[in-house]
This record gives sequence, C-alpha cells and structure tokens, in this order.
Amino acid sequence: KSVNLVILYSKPGQEEATRHAFVQIPRGIPRLISLPRESSNPREFILLSELVRHFVSEVFPGMKIHGAWPTRITRNSELYIDEEEAQNLLLTIEEELQKRNRGAAVRLELTQDCPAEIETYLLGHLELTPDDVYRVTGPVNLTQLFALTESGRGLPHLHDPLFTPSVPPPLQSPGRSFEAIRQNDILLHHPYESFQPIISLLEQAAVDPQVLAIKMTLYRTSGDSPLLNALITAAHNEKQVTILVELKARFDEANNIAWARKMEEAGIHVVYGLVGLKTHCKVLLIVRREESHLQSYLHLGTGNYHPRTARFYTDFSLLTCRPALTSEVASLFNVLTGMSETAHFDELLVAPFNFAPRLLELIHRESAHHRAGRPSGIFIKANALVDQEIIQSLYASSQEGVPIQLLIRGICCLRPGVPGLSENIHVRSIVDRFLEHSRIYVFTNGGDPLVFLGSADLMPRNLHRRVEVVFPILDPELRRQFLQIIVPAYSSDNRKARI
Repeated sequence: KSVNLVILYSKPGQEEATRHAFVQIPRGIPRLISLPRESSNPREFILLSELVRHFVSEVFPGMKIHGAWPTRITRNSELYIDEEEAQNLLLTIEEELQKRNRGAAVRLELTQDCPAEIETYLLGHLELTPDDVYRVTGPVNLTQLFALTESGRGLPHLHDPLFTPSVPPPLQSPGRSFEAIRQNDILLHHPYESFQPIISLLEQAAVDPQVLAIKMTLYRTSGDSPLLNALITAAHNEKQVTILVELKARFDEANNIAWARKMEEAGIHVVYGLVGLKTHCKVLLIVRREESHLQSYLHLGTGNYHPRTARFYTDFSLLTCRPALTSEVASLFNVLTGMSETAHFDELLVAPFNFAPRLLELIHRESAHHRAGRPSGIFIKANALVDQEIIQSLYASSQEGVPIQLLIRGICCLRPGVPGLSENIHVRSIVDRFLEHSRIYVFTNGGDPLVFLGSADLMPRNLHRRVEVVFPILDPELRRQFLQIIVPAYSSDNRKARI
C-alpha cells in the first residue's frame, strides 16, 4: 500500500493541455505532524499528505496547479513461487520480494472530493475497474492516526491503563522451569499471564548442560527476538538445534529470511518445511537427559513466538512433558524435517493429516450423543469460519438439536438462527482491548468434555494447505478450570461481544 498525491497541472497559458503527475508521500517521515501551539491552546496536528498538498506548487515551479488529491493504491502482495522447481527457496523468495512493490494494483482509495475525471484516468493507468474503487470520507489511511497515541504526544487519555501480566506461582522461581513442568501441566492465558515464562524456558534450556536437543517452529517473531537469540546461544553451547522457519509468512518473509541466515551462521539446522504447505503450528520441543533416561518437554501454543504481539493478542500456551504428546510432536518434527514421510497421531489433531476428519467426527459424535439423550454441545472460538464441509456438519448437528456456540472474530460464512437449519447455532464476536487470537474447540461429549486448543482456523487453507497443530488439554484439573472459567467468560460476555 502506498499513499500518493495525484496532481493535475498545466503550463501557464496552456490550461487546456493538462497533465498528470504522482507525488509519493515518503514513508520515512512521520505521517502526523504536530503544529506549534501556545501552552493554553488545544493540540493541533496535520497529516503529512495535507502538508505536501499545500506546498505542491513548490514541487512544480512555474506550473499552474489545478488540483491535488490523496490516493492510496493497494497492490497484489502474493508471492508466486514454484517450490518444486526452486533450487534455493530462500533466494527465490528474496527475488520475489523485490517484485512485491511492483505488483498489480488491486484496490484504489480516493477521497470524496476527487473529481470523476481523475478517477477515470487512474482506472486506466492502473488497469482497474470501477468495482475496485473505494471512496472514503476523511483520510485515505486512517492508520496514520495511531501516531496520536505514541508516547511523548502528551495525550494520556488516549492510552489504555498500564497492564502488567501475571506469572503463575510454579513459574516464578528462576531456573526451575523443568521442575515445574514435571510436577503438572501448566496452561497460560496470554496476555493476562506473561509470555516471559516461555522465553525463560528456552533461555534456561540454552545453557543447561543436561539439554541435548531443541526443536522449534517459527512463523512470526520480532526483529530482536530473545527466543531466537536463546537458540543461537544453545547452538554455541553445542546443543542440537533444529528450527523450521516458514519463509512464506505474509509480510514477515524478509524478517524470517534474515533470522534464517543468522541462525545458519550460528550452526543451527534450519529447514523450511514441506513443499506446498505453510507451517503455521506453534511448537517447541526440548530433550533433556535426566538420571538414566531422556525426558522431553513441550510448549504448544495458539499464537506466534512473538514477544511483542503476546502483549496484546489473546492466546494460550501449554507446557507439558506428557509422553503421549511429546512423542507425537517428535514424530511431527520427523515429518517436517524429512526424516519420515508419514506419522500417526492419536492425541494431536494435525492439519493436513487428520485435523479435518477428526473435527468432523467430533461434530458428528455430538449429534449421536444428543440422539441418545446424553449431554451434547459444541463451543468453537476461531478467527474465521469458511470451510463448507465444516459448516454443513454444524448445520446437521443443529438440526439434530445440538446447542452450538461459535465465537468467530472475523469472516463467518455460516448463517445462524435460520429455522429448520441453524436455529440452535449462536454466533458472536468479541472486540476488545486485546486482539482475540486463540482457537478453542470444546465438545460436551456425553458429559465427558473434550477441550482442544491450537493454531488452526476453519478455512480450507488451514485444513488442507497448512501444517497446523490442535492439541488436547489432558490434565483433568486444567480442563475443569477451563470449562468453568474460560468458556463461561467468553459465552456470557455482554459488554464486548457483538452479534
């Protein structure tokens, strides 16, 4: 996306022979400029685009300016890569990234006062149709106004109150993460509970002489990630470190390429996943020597290994050393790193292998429970619900009488409340201070509830074209707390929820 001014000008005395020009609003300058003021006056700001428009005659000296209008052009950001033909995937993606800014235009935003003849000119120049034009009231890029909340602006009333996440007591003792996980499974709810224990676990593993191997997936992270610095430290300490970097994470490709190179230089075994699939799961496996055996520790998450977004995305983290889960994650890494072609999963729901069929089976099972007079119900929280097979199965369960609650943050292609089809389905979305990002799948299961958390949304791409991990909460106490606290909190919200 780029904001530009389209200029209509002519030479003096040749007003009929108008010409067009573009002035790009520079990205390296703040988009919101604070104007000088007297101490008692209100704060005043001006958009950089308006400032440039005011002085546009200075850019075209000697010309007659007939008008200047802000526009924003959105270009196709898709990378077109034949992974099977690419000899070096990293270099191929780097080459494609160079073309992104020259991608075909897909959307044109114009202000309300932009003349129709300018729109017609732009449509021809950009090879767009009238359906691709969006007229906006006000600035063409409202995200510029986020600058008002930056520290130092002197506008504290625009900030949320300071929020400090808590750390559960078992994880408060420095250097005792492994001991805490051996005692019990630990479930963290971010950002209400801190993401720091995950960082501390990896930092502890990096220097622990008993740790032999670390394996991790990376989809998105920050440019100064302490997690990846810990992996580099682990490699320097002669741990066997393997990381799967998803080079095709949209708009994080360049950052991930930089990290991949840095980690390879440190001696880390960097792999890029399976051909044709994006690796979107959030998995960390640590293998440690303990007395006479090897013990594996596991972090499974619904969100990225990104310490910054963990402060304002709602996500869950499970820390466990249960063999039923660690063994299946080890098998998954064998598949992702090319050590084996297939794997069998009993506890984990892993796309594109068994997630879709298992999910359909669980939905259909609720119908069977309802027909038999046993307790039934489905609660799903996801970012999107698009897949038609899943939607049809939910319709079928609704027709059987199964009560279904869906909490869908974004796009939802299911129609709730249709008589004879979906009257037992209730769909809501929650918009609040924190971005709802976690995915939850709960099934009443005849009175023996099942709770799953994971990285997968209900879209064809997540079910069939990505590697996703949805994991069960096996600890009875954690499951009880989740069903008694988390699910009711989401289900009964009457302030932030919308229909």
